[in-house]
Parts: sequence; C-alpha cells; structure tokens
Amino acid sequence: MAVKTVLRMGDARLWQVSAAVKNFATPELLQLLQDMRDTMQAMNGAGLAAPQIGVRQRVVIFGVQLNSRYPDAESVPETVLINPVITPLGTATDDAWEGCLSVPGLRGQVTRYSQIRYQGFDEQGALIDRTVSGFHARVVQHECDHLDGILYPMRITDMTQFGYTAELFPDRELQDE
Repeated sequence: MAVKTVLRMGDARLWQVSAAVKNFATPELLQLLQDMRDTMQAMNGAGLAAPQIGVRQRVVIFGVQLNSRYPDAESVPETVLINPVITPLGTATDDAWEGCLSVPGLRGQVTRYSQIRYQGFDEQGALIDRTVSGFHARVVQHECDHLDGILYPMRITDMTQFGYTAELFPDRELQDE
C-alpha cells in the first residue's frame, strides 16, 4: 500500500495544468493508479486527481458507495478516467456543498452543471463515454477541475457559503481530515 501525501491548497503545484497521458497500461501508470486508490481510500475521499499527489497528468479516479464525508450522496461507480473531456448537457445547474482532500476541514456551496457527458479512457486505453447527472456529475466536474489547476473555492460565488465544516454543520459528524 502506497498512501501518498495529498497537496493542500496553497501549494503552487495545484495551480498547474496537467499534461495528457500518451501511453496506457504502462507500469508507471498502473503504479500511479494504485497509489491514487490507496490514498483516496485512506483519506475516505469520493475522488482524487493525480495533481493532488504531485503528478501533473490528466488522470482522475472516483467512486462512492457509503462515505461519511458525503452521507446523502448516491452511489457513483468506481472509475479511472484518463484525458477526460466534459460536455455540459444543457444550461441547468445545481448548487451543493463540496469538500476536497486538498482543502481539509472546509466546505463550500458550488454551482455545477446538472447533467454532463464525459469521455476519456481507462488505464488500458479503452474508451469511456457516459452521460450522468446529480452527485456523479458533480464529482466528475470537481475532479477534472484539478487537471486545469482549479480548486473548488475558486468556483464559490457567495463567500458566506464557505467555511469550516464543524461551524457550518454543527449537528453533523462529517469527517474531512
């Protein structure tokens, strides 16, 4: 098991745009994915992008079954998504609370497209093409933002809806760290 250190907001590496993956199924890519899975599991995350562990490649993983950080979220299938492309399907948006392993202890209301199509590749280079909505769409948009150097606080339009989890939700036991 190789749990990596998750970079925190303020680390300049998180602002960089990631490079496309050119070769699939390489030992290096498979090791990166294992490290990402181990790290995401250890941190109880819904997803993780390679830049969050200091690797500037267009690679994200995500998946949620039961997660104490997102107790009301529907299931999202475990997915490896490489070189993703997101296409909004319509103009409808939703506002919801988000957290991030790179912004521990904080939550913010973020507006995201309600329904998207995402395309990319798995670790073997097989095409992934899905149309999703709800929490699944939110997770994909959040993780893919990391590939372009964007953290969710940069998308918050009302800073009164951003703060420490314990202060915002004093009656809930959400785990962020």
